[in-house]
Amino acid sequence: MGLFGERHTFMGGLAAADRAALAALGTRHPYASQDPLMSEGERTTFAVVVLSGWCTVWSTTERGGRLILGLRQAGEVVGDMAALDGRPRSASVSALGPVTGLVVPAERFRRFLAERPHANALLVGQLSERLRSADHERRALASMTVLQRLSERLVELADRTGRPEGTGVTIRLPLAQHELAASVGSTREAVAKALRLLREQGLVRTGPGTLAVADLEPLRLLASGEHREQDT
Repeated sequence: MGLFGERHTFMGGLAAADRAALAALGTRHPYASQDPLMSEGERTTFAVVVLSGWCTVWSTTERGGRLILGLRQAGEVVGDMAALDGRPRSASVSALGPVTGLVVPAERFRRFLAERPHANALLVGQLSERLRSADHERRALASMTVLQRLSERLVELADRTGRPEGTGVTIRLPLAQHELAASVGSTREAVAKALRLLREQGLVRTGPGTLAVADLEPLRLLASGEHREQDT
């Protein structure tokens, strides 16, 4: 459990006819990198199906920083909670690189789900997975060091988006260091220190716009706490 939704996306679980029916209910919209799809607290109720690219789901902390709650890929739905209950947005969603979304008005989205029990069940499953992930993240913030949380995040990113290159795995998502810090609920300075430790141990490689994991198993041990390190 972590930043990612289910491995099988909402759109991927629909039959071709249902995907076509949903596409007919919305309007395609392009988003540039960092563009907002929706903002925390606003009272809009449309849902967005991510057709291409990646999005970050994030919330503002009491100190004015950001906490990244999730990453959403093509085929997943964002904004579905407000579409279902009509309440203010619980989080913001921004494009992580160029994104194409299908904007579906709330009434049409609810009717689509009501007429298709299988689609409704898929969405309920998606919400359940996100709740479980949120529970895990809360436990991690309370009980794990920055180094442990960063190690776990790097393993997750490598497992879900990695591309094998030589003896390592290159993480393909364009996460800046401050975004990586926001994904583990820490400061950029603390994450920079933890990354430096991992580089010195030969576990990760960093460069301009690149992040690669040289060896996943030691990172898994660090994340589990089996390999003790000083808290960062």
